Amino acid sequence: MTAPIFRAATAADVAAIIAMLREDALGAERETAPDSVYFDTFQRLVDASQNHLIVGEIAGRVIAYYHLTLLDGLSHRGARRGNIEDVRVAEHLRGQGIGHLMMGDAAERAKALGCGVLQLVAHETRHATHAFYLSAGFTASHVGFKRVLSDPEEMQ
Repeated sequence: MTAPIFRAATAADVAAIIAMLREDALGAERETAPDSVYFDTFQRLVDASQNHLIVGEIAGRVIAYYHLTLLDGLSHRGARRGNIEDVRVAEHLRGQGIGHLMMGDAAERAKALGCGVLQLVAHETRHATHAFYLSAGFTASHVGFKRVLSDPEEMQ
């Protein structure tokens, strides 16, 4: 396998990113907004300097994605944290080490951006994903909670 190149996502990558987000049961159920919503959101994210949307590509084809957000806070002695969201590898390429390369890229980017901690959450039903993150050097250190503030249909 050719190693992917990780780079900043562009608007031209959004369709491929959304396709990866829809590849599993949770994403297929949740990612039902019109494409225009995702393009508008992508631009809003890119415009905010704390967001880094990264794709992995092989031979010009987007095959992986993650979203790194910088979080500044007072805890941990004021350490900046890097928060990773929406981690995806194209379904047909999973299990080939791309995820580990991607987490390495995320760690390098976060450290270069001044982060002392890299964190993420994974849905409680994604047991294989939990094992992957443990193998990538993360620890299961917290229990996450979520409170939905509006109907998903209203968020469009």
